[in-house]
Amino acid sequence: MGLKRTDEFRADAVRIALTSGLTRKQVADDLGVGMSTLNKWVTAHRDTDVVSKEDLSLAQENDRLRRENRILKEEREVLKKATVFFASQKP
Repeated sequence: MGLKRTDEFRADAVRIALTSGLTRKQVADDLGVGMSTLNKWVTAHRDTDVVSKEDLSLAQENDRLRRENRILKEEREVLKKATVFFASQKP
């Protein structure tokens, strides 16, 4: 039995894809749709009012903060390793 994707389902999928912080692959898998289908829906609905400008702005800020957090964690790991290395060096 094929599922008919309603406009509401598509709109919800786009909202989730653009604001959830999940990867497109995770969203597509969770919703049981193909990546190409989800990407097509996002492209078609990106400039509509499916996602408010405020929600989209918050999601973009979230993405920026996640990236920044990941970079800071990686830098901290490098510093930990450097500290261990230099502490092990004999003068």
